[in-house]
Amino acid sequence: MRNLLKILFVSLALFVAGDTVKAQDKAQDIFVPISKYFSQGNVESLSAWFDDNLEINILSQGANASRNQARQMLKSFFDKYTPRSFEITHTAGRANMKYALGTLNAGGENFLVTIFISAKDESFHIQQLKIERVG
Repeated sequence: MRNLLKILFVSLALFVAGDTVKAQDKAQDIFVPISKYFSQGNVESLSAWFDDNLEINILSQGANASRNQARQMLKSFFDKYTPRSFEITHTAGRANMKYALGTLNAGGENFLVTIFISAKDESFHIQQLKIERVG
């Protein structure tokens, strides 16, 4: 909810200034809080970005899961691998679908994280999340 208010505030400020915010610009900004939550291991805040149902794959254990199931899977991962840092290394996509690749250092190991976000009714939700070991 806090992030939604932040996005609304920024959108309003730019609108008042005479600019409009395009969906793709907001999608790029969306990776800022998501990165922060990954680096903190903040499952609750991160799962707020989850769609009602999403595809999640953590260390080759994949499922089409509800938001709550995905939250539990991610919590189990963070309980085992405490995050130390997270960095987005690449972003790309189209107007209604964005993705990011990132590197997560957690539990003394490095992981590649892939995040797909889709736009629905001017809001963005994580549709797919994949975490895999590097090397």
